[in-house]
Amino acid sequence: MNTTENHTENVNENELNSHENENPNQTSPENENEVNEKHDDTPEMSPEMENGGSDAVQIEREKYIRLYSEFENFRRRTAKERLDLIQNASKDIIESLLPVVDDMERAIKALQGSEENKSALEGMDLVYKKFYGILERKGLKPMVAVGETFDAEIHEAVTQFAAPSPELVGKVIDEVEKGYYLNDKVVRFAKVIVGN
Repeated sequence: MNTTENHTENVNENELNSHENENPNQTSPENENEVNEKHDDTPEMSPEMENGGSDAVQIEREKYIRLYSEFENFRRRTAKERLDLIQNASKDIIESLLPVVDDMERAIKALQGSEENKSALEGMDLVYKKFYGILERKGLKPMVAVGETFDAEIHEAVTQFAAPSPELVGKVIDEVEKGYYLNDKVVRFAKVIVGN
C-alpha cells in the first residue's frame, strides 16, 4: 500500500512540475482560439452608445445643478428667516408697550393745557422721549395716516364721516389710534376715520 501511495504522490508532483515549467505567455492553439473568440464577441461602441453615455452624464450634471440650486435657495431662505427672527425678536414686547406709549402721549397732551403742572409736563416729556428713543432704536416707526388715501393693508377703518372737502373723499380724516411699523412690517394698524 505504501508503494501505491508513493506512486500517486510522484505522479501528482510530476504533473505540478510540468504545469510550472510551461511558459505563461505561450498559449496553446486551443487557448488561442478561445481568446480570439472572446475578442470577437466584444461589442464595438457605436455612435449611438457613445451619445447615450454623454446623455447620462448630461442628466447627472443637470441633477447636480438642480440640487446645488435648491441648496443655495435653502441657504438664502434660512439666512433671511434668521435675520428676520433676530430683527423681530422683540416684536411681542414692543407690541405690549405700545399702549403705554399711547397713555404717555395722552398725558402730555392733558398736561400741556395747564400752567400749574409745568414741571410735571417737563418730567413726563423727558421720560417719554427717552422711552420712545429706545423703541425707535429697536426699529419702531410711527405710521403717517392723516391726509393719506385709505389703505386696508395698513389702516383699520373705525367709522366714516362726510368729507369736509371733495379732495378728502376716500382719505383718512382723523386718527383714533396711531399705527406703527417695526422694521418695515406693520406691528399695529392705524385706527382711522375715513371721509366719504
